[in-house]
Amino acid sequence: MIELVPLFKATFNVGNAFPIGDGPAGTRLVGEISAATVEGERIRATLAGTAAADWMVRTGSIAVVDVRLTLRTDDGALIYMTYGGRLDLASPPGELFAYVAPTFETGDERYAWLNRIQAVGKGLLTTAPEGGRLDYEFFEVR
Repeated sequence: MIELVPLFKATFNVGNAFPIGDGPAGTRLVGEISAATVEGERIRATLAGTAAADWMVRTGSIAVVDVRLTLRTDDGALIYMTYGGRLDLASPPGELFAYVAPTFETGDERYAWLNRIQAVGKGLLTTAPEGGRLDYEFFEVR
């Protein structure tokens, strides 16, 4: 049986968005992640640097997300987080959820356990004229 163990809650703020337009894969939009906070029993972190983005390709009302960012824990470890998933853009406002499956990479022994896990998450997307925000709950799959 699958067991879902709470991993952390996260908030990602999406700032500037760059509409790439229609290409071979669909309509692409790249949004800069301007801030990130992660809070859980086993990990607390924020966005490290500015190299973080959310790539989204839309075909019809379904968006495929591809996110990559680096986190810095409150005790100084660096963790690379990447995830893909789906977002149904036909959902009404307030019900725009992203369903994702992140993986992690780190060389820091204190967080090496992250290298071995698969996680899943569900995030609510809210948008505003100056950008958007994703509020996620992430779980370790056991």
